[in-house]
Amino acid sequence: MPRLFDFTDAIVRRPGASVVHGLRACGGPDPSLVGILAEHAAYVAALRDAGLAVTVLDPLEDFPDAIFVEDPALVFPGAAIMLNPGAPSRAGEAALLRPVLAARFEQVLGLDEGHADGGDVLVMPDKVFIGLSARTDRTGAAALARLLEGLGYNPVIAETPPDVLHLKTASSLIDEETVLATRTLAESGIFAGYRVIAVPEDEEAGANVLRVGDHLILSSRFPRTADLLDRCGAQLLRIANAEIEKIDAGFTCMSLRWRAA
Repeated sequence: MPRLFDFTDAIVRRPGASVVHGLRACGGPDPSLVGILAEHAAYVAALRDAGLAVTVLDPLEDFPDAIFVEDPALVFPGAAIMLNPGAPSRAGEAALLRPVLAARFEQVLGLDEGHADGGDVLVMPDKVFIGLSARTDRTGAAALARLLEGLGYNPVIAETPPDVLHLKTASSLIDEETVLATRTLAESGIFAGYRVIAVPEDEEAGANVLRVGDHLILSSRFPRTADLLDRCGAQLLRIANAEIEKIDAGFTCMSLRWRAA
């Protein structure tokens, strides 16, 4: 029986030159384009090392944040959902991504109101968490919940702490019973009933990791988090992300992943 994270395919989008002007929650200097391109290439290589067939889409220069393909869409076995990201500068990304997904999925659904980012959606075996944030409002979360129910999923709208950019900025799936989370999110009670591993103090940015089959893709910058995850039975693929992190990137948001029938 395939596990939730036993993917076969992924879609990513190559960064354009405009990526250095991408959104960032805390300001700061622009990242290096050369650095972002190298880190993104390493990310794609890690997906392939984990066994995925990866489709690389061309850059969208008019949309600096378009490399984060999981924010305007979600994919599930047999269906995709086009979202409406909460940042105004990202309006239009979903429309450009829709034909790519329509060629691969039997159903392509669309959010009919409100705003929701895929970065606020954490899929677990028994439920789908939708985190409220500055990018996902209650109207959008409720609309997404209705679509998920129609696909047979159990959506749960979660109140995230106010300093959390995205739910998956501060939490990640480790296995079908375990979540990695910042201490603040771990103590919020959202993940009651699951095993929760709290990232070490001062390594909060390491809470976003990506489970793919028997592999975990994570940042090379957080050695204590890596030590915790090394006990979880997955092969660690540690890659650099210091430049992409400057534009609030996470390993989950840079790809759409699914298991082909």
